[in-house]
Amino acid sequence: MAGGKIRKEKSHRGSAGTGGTNPHYQGGIQFHKSKGQHILKNPMLVDTIVEKSGIKPTDVILEIGPGTGNLTKKLLEAGKSVIAVELDPRMVLELQRRFQGTPPSKLKIIQGDVLKCDLPYFDICVANIPYQISSPLTFKLLSHRPLFRAAVIMFQREFAMRLVAQPGDTLYCRLSVNTQLLARVSHLLKVGRNNFRPPPKVDSSVVRIEPMKPFQNLNFKEWDGLVRICFNRKNKTLGAIFRQKTVLSLLEKNYKTLQALQIPENGSFEDTVDMSLAVSALGDTLGDMSMGIDDGDDDNEMDMDDGDAKGSDFKEKVLSVLKQGKFEDKRSSKLTQVDFMHLLSLFNKAGIHFS
Repeated sequence: MAGGKIRKEKSHRGSAGTGGTNPHYQGGIQFHKSKGQHILKNPMLVDTIVEKSGIKPTDVILEIGPGTGNLTKKLLEAGKSVIAVELDPRMVLELQRRFQGTPPSKLKIIQGDVLKCDLPYFDICVANIPYQISSPLTFKLLSHRPLFRAAVIMFQREFAMRLVAQPGDTLYCRLSVNTQLLARVSHLLKVGRNNFRPPPKVDSSVVRIEPMKPFQNLNFKEWDGLVRICFNRKNKTLGAIFRQKTVLSLLEKNYKTLQALQIPENGSFEDTVDMSLAVSALGDTLGDMSMGIDDGDDDNEMDMDDGDAKGSDFKEKVLSVLKQGKFEDKRSSKLTQVDFMHLLSLFNKAGIHFS
């Protein structure tokens, strides 16, 4: 739920703000850590987040998980209007009570799961979200059309650092590559766990995400298919990764399918799925904290042949692509987006596809 300034409630309301008996309550409402419900108790942080969001007076603001409305109040003061999406019906009632005098044109409250809702138009998203929905929410937002200007979101710190990681960084992974393909991502500030009530088990960070127009003629399913394979063992050489029996089997199956459809070798699969749908679905396949973690296997353990002539021929075809682009000894953990684009292009020209 969205963080915010703790309101000072009278003690008979059971508030945690000024002497309430339960630190997990605010305004008589109990917060559930298991549901990712944590509110900011440092009012200066709320002000800083709103300030760094760069909200314009004409902005329609999307807030996800507003909770009791502490951040909502600040957003209403900063922008034209706020669309608040809240799953917990108790919080919805509290929002309605707290902002009962606010015109519907200024504040629209949607009760429901943000991952299942059709989001209306908005200019900017500002939110402190339940961390368990970080990945699917990020890609749901990036798939939203029309494109919004920016999203300023509080994430678990490690997830945030994966979003902004660069080639060669320890946390650089499939999440990094795919997010940065679709958006400019920047780290705004670190937030310690003690700034929340109840405190989570991890530190947090606020990240700014600015969507970009997708590359023309990019089959995103193919792109992610390649990146997924490369980051399965991100610290291994690409030569070792593409010698794996499972990888060769998958690619050869695609190759034979293409041949059966009598598509020219340098042709491509028709992308019949809308790109926005493919991007949105990506969040479900990534997971939040298990992307691109190398298992420490030795390169030699992955050098496995198919054991038959056809498999061997196809293997040589795959490895020749790597040699052509001088990728055989390179590692995914150090490749840029341009490198991945070039590698995908070389594979496609050889009739090798990943979707």
